Amino acid sequence: MTLSEEASRETHQASAPRSLKTKRLVLRAPRHEDANAIARLANDLRIAANTGRLPHPYRTDDAEQFIAAAGRQQGEAAFVVTLEGFPIGACGVDLREGGPEIGYWLGVAYWGRGYATEAARAVIDHAFGDLRHEALQAGARVSNPASRRVLEKCGFQWTGVRLSRIRAINSAAPSDRFRLDRRLWESLKAWGCAA
Repeated sequence: MTLSEEASRETHQASAPRSLKTKRLVLRAPRHEDANAIARLANDLRIAANTGRLPHPYRTDDAEQFIAAAGRQQGEAAFVVTLEGFPIGACGVDLREGGPEIGYWLGVAYWGRGYATEAARAVIDHAFGDLRHEALQAGARVSNPASRRVLEKCGFQWTGVRLSRIRAINSAAPSDRFRLDRRLWESLKAWGCAA
């Protein structure tokens, strides 16, 4: 790493928010002491099979690698989603080939309670407000209607279907693709639809 890259990374880390707060959740930077909890939550094939990059089985080493790499590039952000101080999942923005993309997962015990939508909205607001992205992408396996609904509630518009590589199943699977641009996000915020 060059000195300028190191300085850019330090500037990015210094300007990154320590946490995002919602009505019920706190999203904060992952810490080394989160590794065991993250590994316990993510080591479920129902989660890994619905994400592109989570391996299965998911071990503590995988969690430590996630923590070490979290939000290191300018324009990225990674958060551990916590409920009453305890990790329940992760949510963030990654820079991908087609542009910034939001991703999220929650432990199975926390599904169906609106936590994913709440966390995703906080990260979307951060991505447009603090990171100044002009558009976000997202994906959901066609076999995962709950994730699709989270994206729709956050204002994402369906753009099509494509095959996406799923690391946990060592194969590709069809995924619905979505996009949300700044103008639509601003409009939804103004009308109170994406609060």
